[in-house]
Amino acid sequence: MVGRLAPGRRRAAALTALGTLVLTAAPAAATAAPPPAPGPLPGAARTLGADAPSAPLLRALQRDLKLTPRQAAARLVNEAEAGTRAGRLRNMLGERYAGAWVSGTTSSRLTVATTDSGDVPAIEAQGAKAAVVGRALSELRAVKARLDATSRRVRTPDTPVWYVDVRTNRVVVQAVSEPAAAAFTEAAGLRGRDVGVRVSAHRPRVLDDIVGGDPYYIDDRVRCSVGFSVTKDQQQGFATAGHCGRPGARTTGYNMVDQGTFQASVFPGKDMAWVGVNSGWTATPDIRAEGGRRAQVAGSVQALVGASVCRSGSTTGWRCGVIERHDTSVSYPQGTVDGLTETTVCAEPGDSGGPFVAGAQAQGITSGGSGDCTSGGTTFYQPINPLLADFGLTLKTTAAQSTLPAPQNGAASDAWAAGRVYEAGTTVTHGGVRYQCLQEHQAQGVWAPDATPALWQRI
Repeated sequence: MVGRLAPGRRRAAALTALGTLVLTAAPAAATAAPPPAPGPLPGAARTLGADAPSAPLLRALQRDLKLTPRQAAARLVNEAEAGTRAGRLRNMLGERYAGAWVSGTTSSRLTVATTDSGDVPAIEAQGAKAAVVGRALSELRAVKARLDATSRRVRTPDTPVWYVDVRTNRVVVQAVSEPAAAAFTEAAGLRGRDVGVRVSAHRPRVLDDIVGGDPYYIDDRVRCSVGFSVTKDQQQGFATAGHCGRPGARTTGYNMVDQGTFQASVFPGKDMAWVGVNSGWTATPDIRAEGGRRAQVAGSVQALVGASVCRSGSTTGWRCGVIERHDTSVSYPQGTVDGLTETTVCAEPGDSGGPFVAGAQAQGITSGGSGDCTSGGTTFYQPINPLLADFGLTLKTTAAQSTLPAPQNGAASDAWAAGRVYEAGTTVTHGGVRYQCLQEHQAQGVWAPDATPALWQRI
């Protein structure tokens, strides 16, 4: 735990100042015309494409979240703005930060948790509700990491899910019974007060027996779904679920024409893969939305807990819900997968591998779940940013990317570069100025730090 900062009032004033960027020009010569005034930098909604959502996205949000058209549009904008404010507060709170989430049908009220009551004025100054809790997010993640390590030693069929729940400030184990949860917790060397228990009969399973999104076929026998288009060097391809195929497996497309080969695949542990396609296929930023129409992806900025999210799948179509929690571990019959995101979006067998989006931002690849779209269910996705970083891929987006360099996640330089995946809190140099990342994302060529205060904070 770090020491306290200045009193709350001064914290609030200092943080408010961080949210405003003042641009001044040097005095012009007496004979020179004054330079034109700089235009305002784009806000979070414009940067992330939340101010111009596609019609299929709005219709699905209206249907699944019971919203009016005006409410659906307002929710997307509010969630985009909340993500930026949460990022600023996360950077300011440091080790005292305990998570953030949005709630409410349309207003998307932002709540930020801290372990220090002295932070309340600063949080409220950013228009957020403050929650003072006992454990920082780093402490919760350390507890979950012990459960993750235990699951790699001991099979946990009766405790299929465990996760960090920022809203209750606890790590929670979902189990078929209280004794099963207790056995898992004890095996990890944790006490009852360290972990909460949620009893449920649901056992998530992977969803790969029919197609989701645009179909593709693996070795002429298994069908899965195209996720997001990606590139690596000069190779085009798409991201998908790791359980769909192993490296070297051949694929054919929805039209039964030869398509490509699995270049890399990880499952279990993670549920990620990518397929390199041949010259007969072209990567696009499109995903299949309502009624077969297309929606486009503008980036990969990670959405907050409580934000709306939609999924594409051929079995159940275009479905929406909300993000329940990040950093979830799921014990499938084939093995444990860590780092998934849990949602209230329904899914059924055949939806596996398809894309999850929040507004115009790619979120992840459908992994598995429980329930169905008649009675309701839970679905997990593999976040897209770790997939891009681990495989060195660049997401295909609506932004012009013809000049994007290959991702350089292993480079020693701290200079900002398009194509890199940046985690919240990362610091970079751009134009001789230091910036700190507000929200996890893969950098696009049009998202330089000096032009995107929704994603970067000058320090």
